[in-house]
Formats: sequence, C-alpha cells, structure tokens
Amino acid sequence: MPVDKDSIRLALTRVPHPSAASQGADIVAIGAVSKIAYCDGYASVRIAAGGLHADQRSGLMQQVSAAIRLHAHQANEQLNDVHVELTDDAPQGVPPKAAGGAAAAGGAGGGGGGHRPIPIPPSAPQSQPLPNVKHLIAVGAGKGGVGKSTIAVNLAVGLARRGHAVGLMDGDIYGPSFPTMLGLQSLDTNVRGSIIEPFAVHGIKAMTIGKLVDPEKPLIWRGPMAHGAFKQLVEQTGWGELDYLIIDLPPGTGDVALTMAQLLKLTGAVVVCTPQKVAQDDAIRAARMFQQLSIEVLGVVENMSCFVGDDGKEYDIFGRGGAQLMAQRLGVPFLGAVPITMSLRENSDSGDPRANFTGTAPRDLPLASALEKLVTNLENQVALAGMRAGRTTPQLTIS
Repeated sequence: MPVDKDSIRLALTRVPHPSAASQGADIVAIGAVSKIAYCDGYASVRIAAGGLHADQRSGLMQQVSAAIRLHAHQANEQLNDVHVELTDDAPQGVPPKAAGGAAAAGGAGGGGGGHRPIPIPPSAPQSQPLPNVKHLIAVGAGKGGVGKSTIAVNLAVGLARRGHAVGLMDGDIYGPSFPTMLGLQSLDTNVRGSIIEPFAVHGIKAMTIGKLVDPEKPLIWRGPMAHGAFKQLVEQTGWGELDYLIIDLPPGTGDVALTMAQLLKLTGAVVVCTPQKVAQDDAIRAARMFQQLSIEVLGVVENMSCFVGDDGKEYDIFGRGGAQLMAQRLGVPFLGAVPITMSLRENSDSGDPRANFTGTAPRDLPLASALEKLVTNLENQVALAGMRAGRTTPQLTIS
C-alpha cells in the first residue's frame, strides 16, 4: 500500500491513546486525529492531546512517528520527515465505559478502610497468538543492572547451539540492549507485508524495538503504549516454528509483565539475581509476581556470582550463593551461577555472544562451563514443566 493520507490513517490505528478515558482505544477510533498531510516524503499529523501529561505527550509523539515510519518502510518508500503536532483539544469521541467502570472502581476503594488486593489479569489467553512456538520462557528480574539481558541472550544462543530452533524477543521496551549485544547496528529491518522479519544472527531469530525507533531517544511511554509495542513485537514478527522463544522483560513488576500474562501462555519464567541482599529482595518480588500470574518459576540464576581474572582466579566481589539460598527459601529450582569475566563484557559489547561458549583461555573456561550447565538445567526444568502441564509424557526405551 503506497504512502498517502488514507494509508497513514490506517497505520495510526495501531497507536493507542494514552488517556485513561480512551480505555486503550486507538487514536483514530476516538477521533484524536484531526489532520493528516503527506507530500513528497514529508508527513504531518495533528493529534488532540488535551489532558495528557508531558511524558504522555512525548510518548504519544514517538509512537505516532514510529507508526508512520514503519508504514513507509513496509511500503518501500523514502520518508524524509514526520511532523507531529499535539493540540490541547480533547478527542472528539471516547469509547463508552464498561458497565461498573470508573464509578464502580471508585466505590470499591472508599469507605472500607484498609487496602484491597489489586486484581490480576488471567494468565491464560483466549487463543495462543504463537501456536508454532513450543516453549515461551520469560526472563525477568526485580531490579535493573543484574544482567538479565545478558542471561537471556546466552540462554538463547546456548539452546540454539544444541540444535533447538530459538527466537529471542527484546521485551525490555524502555531499555532495549539487544542491538548492541547481538551486533544488529548495521542490519536493516525487513518488512514483508505487515510482518516484521526477525534478524537471523548467532543461530537464533531475534527482534527488538531498538531497531524500530531512534536509538538515541528515550521511550517515555505509559502503560497503553508499552502494551501496544509489546503486543506488536509478539504478533507482527515472523517467528515461524520455534522450539523456544526467550522473552527478555523490563526490570520490575510493571505493565509489560501483565500484558505478557494476558497475551501468552508461558511455559515458565527465569528470575535473574545477583548475590547481594538488596538484589534478592527485589528478585523475590519478581518471583512472587510470576507466581501470582500463574506463571511457573522455572528457576533462579545468580549472575555476577564471582569475578574471574585473566589468570583464572575467582574473586567474590559481590559475595556468592545468596541467590541459591533465596531459591531454596522460595522453593524454586536454582539453575546455576554465572561469573563475570572480561571476555563476557568484551563479547557483549562487540555483539558476539557465541564466543562466550567457545573461549579456551583460563579466564574463559569457568564462564563457558557455567553457561553450559545453565542451559542444561533450563532444558531439564522445561521438560519437567511440560510433564506437569500434561503436554508431554515420559518415554521408556527398552534396549
């Protein structure tokens, strides 16, 4: 479809309006798009954004621009510039509130005294949007900076090295790191119709929002925008048939995890933690979140368990074993401890995760061994989870 006013309007139906009153409806449906102009590679739109906070307005501008640029890319047309104007007008129409909506919610919160539990959306969706994926595994953490994305990347690459068909999705909407860790900077995003082709790198299929937006602009998005971006990455990426799809989540217990629980039926989740007590506290919250969403915790990974110097000597700079004790306390499996090494940092910065499994220097051997053990333990826990869920049965071989 060529780029014109009508096709731009259609592309903007993918953008939810961030106001609470819109209930997640797109900006076209609620009449927020008041002007669309396009000529010779220059697009201009005007959006009613009355009542939105500054961060909501910024996020809305980014999503509108990204939707138009993606449409132009799909149409194989050169787009020189996108101008998004936000007005202080209210949208022309707002979807009617569901019965027992805001008023009922307000009534529930008052007069009772004390705190009421927050309702959690059901984890089992009406239909599985990825029927050709055998196992969906989320990798999460209670706090940032614990190496969650590093574990997700190496799990995916390690599984692929064992002959599995593996996909890796960067669900960390706010801080996508896969373009660097997978070396995607020089690769172009390919679109076939309405489907985004994942990047075939390091034996896996990978997709990240970091390749769909300006890499130097922050993604200042509230819940509905993050929900829409995550849903689009899941449903509009051509994953094909996979044995595993590893989903790297943002840190914490926010909107994206809830969206994932509503949208997908997961095999389970992996929680990443470092040895320190402060990291364990947050990791416990992440594990409890998955359990409350009826997502099985396949295990805990202790990342940065120690530092291995160039001579192979190990230093417990953060302490060691704290995550394993936490796993025992929670009653969930401990998948393994991964050290931090100079080569791990170098390979992550250069976008070559496969080298983490093949290093032969003294400093590399503990890392390769730990990653192989981690992958083996995850495979075992996935098999056990499948038996518990009734998806597979033990096989007896007589020889």
